[in-house]
Amino acid sequence: MLNYFKQSLKRKIARRVTKEYLPVIATYDMKEVGKIEFANWSNPLVLQIKPDAAMVRFFQQFIKEGDFVIDIGANIGDTTVPMALAAGSTGLTLAFDPNPFAFKILEKNASLNTGLTNIKPIPFAISKEDEEYYFISSEASFGNGAISSSRESIHGKFIYEKKVKGVNLEKFLSENYNDWLPNLSFIKVDAEGYDKEIIKSISSLINKYKPVVVAECFDGLSKDEKIELFNILSGFGYRICYFADFDNHAEVLRLADPTDMLRKETFNLYAVPNDFTGSVL
Repeated sequence: MLNYFKQSLKRKIARRVTKEYLPVIATYDMKEVGKIEFANWSNPLVLQIKPDAAMVRFFQQFIKEGDFVIDIGANIGDTTVPMALAAGSTGLTLAFDPNPFAFKILEKNASLNTGLTNIKPIPFAISKEDEEYYFISSEASFGNGAISSSRESIHGKFIYEKKVKGVNLEKFLSENYNDWLPNLSFIKVDAEGYDKEIIKSISSLINKYKPVVVAECFDGLSKDEKIELFNILSGFGYRICYFADFDNHAEVLRLADPTDMLRKETFNLYAVPNDFTGSVL
């Protein structure tokens, strides 16, 4: 009971007081993947992540050794690390996240497992044009949050003291990672409801290189916006699937019609080119 009250007090403080919470590194035995290190965030409002081999196998359905992969909205790296394990040390995983507090944990995860992964953390948001934004959270500890052009935001009242940078992804890649683009195989987007707009901003990139795309269909989207997301992805010549979790054994359902996007409120989906030859639906 005493421990419960201590944890409750820590959570109350984290909601109201801005402070830095350090990474906590542990070693995990991921069976055939081997032993890996992962840094969790000691922020009491953030769920602790336990990496597992099933998550790596999920990404291995789409990513092979040596691939170029991108995690947009990487947070502390809970999807970045298994993506990078699938791409291996001969591949390259770019991890974008504009949250200044979460990014420090992401940097730590990028520095671990160097013989198995090759992660480049980048503290930028992805936007249509290069510009600066406010980063706003509902919690003083910035355990969540999103970018905003205005100080007034639905995401909360806690505003980071400095603006964060947003970059056009296609321009950024052509200027900094052009040699890697032919190996681009996978893009994951998780941007607090802005997934559709990010995908629209990188349409030419998707059309040219045909990477698998993972995104979130956010409950804040209207019915028309959810249908628009389906139509954008299918317009690339992609088939679209709901998946229950980042686990190779999790439920997968084909979304064959735009109205299928309305069956659930918030869910993850992946979109693969129609000629994709893997074992996925």
